[in-house]
Amino acid sequence: MKRRTKRNVAILGTLSLALLLGGCTSNAPITSHSTGFWDHYIIWNFVRAIQWLSNFFGHNYGWGIVVFTIIVRIIILPLMFYQMKSMRKTQEIQPKLMALQKKYPGKDPESMQKLSEEQQKLYAEAGINPMAGCLPMLIQMPILIALYQAIWRSPILKNGDFLWMHLGEKDPYYIMPILAAIFTFLTSKLSMMGQPEGTNNMMNNMMLYFMPIMTGFIAFNLPSALSIYWVVTNAFSVGQTLLLQNPFKIRREREEKEAAEKARKKRLEKAKRKAYKSKRK
Repeated sequence: MKRRTKRNVAILGTLSLALLLGGCTSNAPITSHSTGFWDHYIIWNFVRAIQWLSNFFGHNYGWGIVVFTIIVRIIILPLMFYQMKSMRKTQEIQPKLMALQKKYPGKDPESMQKLSEEQQKLYAEAGINPMAGCLPMLIQMPILIALYQAIWRSPILKNGDFLWMHLGEKDPYYIMPILAAIFTFLTSKLSMMGQPEGTNNMMNNMMLYFMPIMTGFIAFNLPSALSIYWVVTNAFSVGQTLLLQNPFKIRREREEKEAAEKARKKRLEKAKRKAYKSKRK
């Protein structure tokens, strides 16, 4: 229970940080005259980096946003790998954790203490630190929020055209919002496919469809510059999931492991029967 409490505190801290940086900071336009550490040294430098990259594409800020978003996602890829690795280990022991919860369903202090001890033992045997999956999230969240705000709050990056869109206006054909919703769905779907059977609950299934709908709905009303960012980052997430947490590979490995375990048990039973027959003779 202590481990779960610490993890919840870490997640709450991460969400609080996201709200602090994303919602509680000023929405004033970002310029070279912006003050404060977050605005002047972080967001403004992100804007400058996008501008610099845009120079390689004929000062097209749309391509600058695409390339810089990809660069940022590549930089934090090791953190994502570490987080996904920790999440996969946790997913693999979910059936055992659920079995422990059924074994100790009581709410009395003795049952809860026993459940906590058994869970800690299970985590230790699997080599899992429940807090480890929260640290990468805590590090990458400010980076992604800074990138989002750099595009959202920069008047410069909303000037010009990209493909069929004007960066400061909504996508006239709503293609980008639809793509953002599709890639959000694919990321969630691929992640769920890699989870062990019996661990996908009703809440997960609801979020599978709710998040893409919300993403598309919000993106419908955003400037195209931000829609481009959402499409690129969500498309990258799909590729990242296939690379780091490929559900088809995970399922194949899990099936091979289960087949090997069944074969081992079958050999053991066969050896027992053979030993029993020899003993009767």
